[in-house]
Amino acid sequence: MKIKQTQKIVLLSILTALTIVLGYLHVSTLTGIITFLDVGIFFTAFYLGSKEGAIVGGLSGLLLDLLLGYPQWAFFSLVFHGLQGYAAGWSGKKRFVGLVLASLAMVGGYFVASMKMYHLAGALDGLMGNLIQNTVGMVLGSILANAMTSVRKEAI
Repeated sequence: MKIKQTQKIVLLSILTALTIVLGYLHVSTLTGIITFLDVGIFFTAFYLGSKEGAIVGGLSGLLLDLLLGYPQWAFFSLVFHGLQGYAAGWSGKKRFVGLVLASLAMVGGYFVASMKMYHLAGALDGLMGNLIQNTVGMVLGSILANAMTSVRKEAI
């Protein structure tokens, strides 16, 4: 294994751990939780790209659900937050489409999964919370990524 690969694994591990810590900042709802997990996912995707966003998104979502006592959501979080991180990492002309797909992957994915688990009423109950979580994550993740990019440019 090359040094660069080891450094990348360490960086993604640290970002996953920090994203889980952000996820601990949460508000419980009837059908789940609203967290700051998405801030870390969007930050990673915006700053490092799709592949890294998918890894941090999927792992942090899965691990957070297991740690907070929501194991029934762990697989869904792996998939939905992984897709969210991947699509959010698109850049250039595809950025807008990526953000729409990232939002659909997370909000729409949980909506469909909630319909299967709790029926339509439960899915509708969680919809607003997921929209808020996704939007706040996108905005704060973007602000952090832009700040880091500015600091990085000044350092060079």
